[in-house]
Amino acid sequence: MAKPKTMFVCQACGAQFPKWLGRCTGCDTWGSVVEEVGAPEAGAGRAAFGALGASKPQKLREVEGAVVARGSSGIGELDRVLGGGVVPGSLVLVGGDPGIGKSTLLLQACDRIAAQGAAVLYVTGEESPRQTRMRFDRVGASAEALWLVAETSIERIEAHVAELKPRVLVVDSVQTLHTSEVQSAPGSVSQLRAVTARLMALAKGREVATFLVGHVTKDGAIAGPRVLEHMVDTVLYFEGRRGNAFRVLRAVKNRFGSTDEIGAFEMRDVGLVEVKNPSQLFLAERAAGASGSVVAASFEGTRPLLVEVQALVAPPAYGTGRRTAIGVESTRVALLLAVLEKKAGLDLAGADVFVNVAGGLRLDEPAVDLAVVAALASSHIDRAVDPKTVLFGEVGLGGEVRAVTAVEARIAEARQLGFERVVLPRNDHRRLEGVTGVELVPVATVGQALDRLF
Repeated sequence: MAKPKTMFVCQACGAQFPKWLGRCTGCDTWGSVVEEVGAPEAGAGRAAFGALGASKPQKLREVEGAVVARGSSGIGELDRVLGGGVVPGSLVLVGGDPGIGKSTLLLQACDRIAAQGAAVLYVTGEESPRQTRMRFDRVGASAEALWLVAETSIERIEAHVAELKPRVLVVDSVQTLHTSEVQSAPGSVSQLRAVTARLMALAKGREVATFLVGHVTKDGAIAGPRVLEHMVDTVLYFEGRRGNAFRVLRAVKNRFGSTDEIGAFEMRDVGLVEVKNPSQLFLAERAAGASGSVVAASFEGTRPLLVEVQALVAPPAYGTGRRTAIGVESTRVALLLAVLEKKAGLDLAGADVFVNVAGGLRLDEPAVDLAVVAALASSHIDRAVDPKTVLFGEVGLGGEVRAVTAVEARIAEARQLGFERVVLPRNDHRRLEGVTGVELVPVATVGQALDRLF
């Protein structure tokens, strides 16, 4: 038997070193390098990496199952983010801050999948079966085909899967698992790599859809090496703010669907409740007639989304003005401030500027630029934008308002929620035909947009 190899591994990025270092040279993190005993070299009696069972090369047109039937999780918002449902044999990693609702979401999904007659095995590595049963009772789980086990050994989990043959496997959490082949502590880089590889082989070989709950670091990234996210098929992040009941499920990696989809939920006493109309939810508490408040028509995946963009421009508390942005990129806000100063003549250089997207949503697409510009100008001159107005459009460095995609869907969503006016790029307006029920205001530059709004 080969002697185990001792190595020094960074617990933040997974870099390996021949000796101990106080600071990792890969990610510059102090105190993250620890000694680990690696697994022995693969031999004849050790399972190889990959799907269970032998395989041989096939011609592409001879491969069966080109169209895979997805199964429903029983939660429409989760199915939307997954790309239309649960793919058999997929490996899904779910991350998020502590207490955000990761386990609650999977508990509810387990119950609804089991209610359809499919066997589900829920593995908990952090609680006793009695404690987990209390959480299942909280969400009203009572399906007959739902199995529960408290286990942290990957070898015993494989034995349970072989015996029960579940359609879905949930592991809460992957950082608690360990394998006897690696001598380091559970949650270390070596253990995470090893157990994730075993779970991937289990999922692919037995066609078991597997969900893994992952802890996150203080920076919001999933704890462990980055290779963990590369190994799985799908990475979902559950987002939200403390004290806010609204949650957003977002896919940052998906081999079986789009990464632009989001799912909206509201946390209640009985668990997570799907939000069928997120636009109405995010605008529910909007203050009427307040300066610095503008409604933007965003687009996430296949759904239009109306959100409130808030801005506050105030005299600086100190000599240099601050720039704070929540929900939008701070660099994008700095760019738009420069455009306002250069092209619209607004003096914002020395002011404190704060931008926020209400509801805890994060907006990445450039179509919200025009709404951010309007909110900043509204707060600066202390004049409110008409509350029945929606804006969208990308802003260029020359002050021009550029065309965006999915214009008809954005306008339809605004009309459905009772908005009466839409400010949009002029080039988008030229391509529209037969739009009724709402006033369209085409603009070509930031200056034209501000003139029409104020």
